[in-house]
Amino acid sequence: QVQLEESGGGLVQTGGSLRLSCAISGDFFNVYIVGWHRQAPGNERELVAFIRRGGSTVYADSVKGRFTIFRESAYNMVYLQMNSLKPEDTGVYYCAAIESGTSGYNNWGQGTQVTVSS
Repeated sequence: QVQLEESGGGLVQTGGSLRLSCAISGDFFNVYIVGWHRQAPGNERELVAFIRRGGSTVYADSVKGRFTIFRESAYNMVYLQMNSLKPEDTGVYYCAAIESGTSGYNNWGQGTQVTVSS
């Protein structure tokens, strides 16, 4: 079992930066992929970026060049550095994990609010 806890959200002006943190506990050695997702009011949850245990990353087109996902070597912390923030980046950000041998994100944090003011 894996537990995840996000932190680092807040209120920032357009063009500003935030760094989100995801602390992973429990069987983090069994984690294969960690992804950051977000959900804006009235919208479906969307995948923003994910990182594989080997370090390769994938980003949504809407955040390429502005967001960076990276991790500690032990894979017990995953971060999302968000630069050049826009009002459309506003939402609740969740980190989630896929464990080896499973499919789909079965482990989720409680989320952290990011609000970008115009």
